[in-house]
Amino acid sequence: MACNNYEIIDLGVMVPAERILKAAKEKQVDIIGISGLITPSLDEMVHVAKEMEREKFTLPLLIGGATTSKVHTAVKIAPAYSGPVVHVLDASRCVGVAGSLLNADTKAAYREQLETQHRELRRPIAASMATNSSPLWQKRAAAAIASTGNKARLPRRLSWAPGNSPTSLWKHSAGASTGPPSSRPGR
Repeated sequence: MACNNYEIIDLGVMVPAERILKAAKEKQVDIIGISGLITPSLDEMVHVAKEMEREKFTLPLLIGGATTSKVHTAVKIAPAYSGPVVHVLDASRCVGVAGSLLNADTKAAYREQLETQHRELRRPIAASMATNSSPLWQKRAAAAIASTGNKARLPRRLSWAPGNSPTSLWKHSAGASTGPPSSRPGR
């Protein structure tokens, strides 16, 4: 970005939302970019978006990093903030995205394209949530059957204690203890 005449203000890692937004106001920035390398960062990104909304920001919010995705951005982050929210897959694409968001001739059309993309990404998730009302235990049993390919190999009672994910159930024989391995006789 810097080699394309953008000034970058690097606040570091694990920066609280309050500090990000304070710096954005003080420096009068045009865009806020946040990146997440570990899963807890995803929740923090939603928090940043909510704080931007609460403080009535209108700046574009760029989302990037190893743990991020277009779907997470559309489903969790974009609904929390009324300004433009863009998932940027790779840092090399930031220049084009920033240009589209800041150019008076392209920003309205680009923003509409983003909102359409977010709606399209949210649609299957919303439909799934609306039509998939089975109890959780039924969903887990179905996943276990799908992973084993054989209903007969499932235990009579399913335990969903930590460590007994559907993918590990195939190891249990019918009628065996369904507790964690350490609680079974002989272990």
